[in-house]
Amino acid sequence: MSAQEKQAGGERVISRAELRRSDGEAGRPKYVAFRGVVYDVTACPKWRGDLHEGMHWPGQDLTEAMVEAPHQSDVFQRPCVRRVGILENA
Repeated sequence: MSAQEKQAGGERVISRAELRRSDGEAGRPKYVAFRGVVYDVTACPKWRGDLHEGMHWPGQDLTEAMVEAPHQSDVFQRPCVRRVGILENA
């Protein structure tokens, strides 16, 4: 775990900079955040391309975008989504 990563209640804390870097480029995982929780969506078919549904890049906090999404937050419970930590200062 890097110096930027800490433990909070046993859960990894992910900085906004690390979230932005987790864009799927150069073999990096694809992370997104929602309501202060960071998820790995690398294995999700809808995130295989560079852009999810032509609207969202990996490495973003999607909290505000979910208001207009055609689905609910239960998408983060799908088997291809993995919770990886909490977003720092969320």
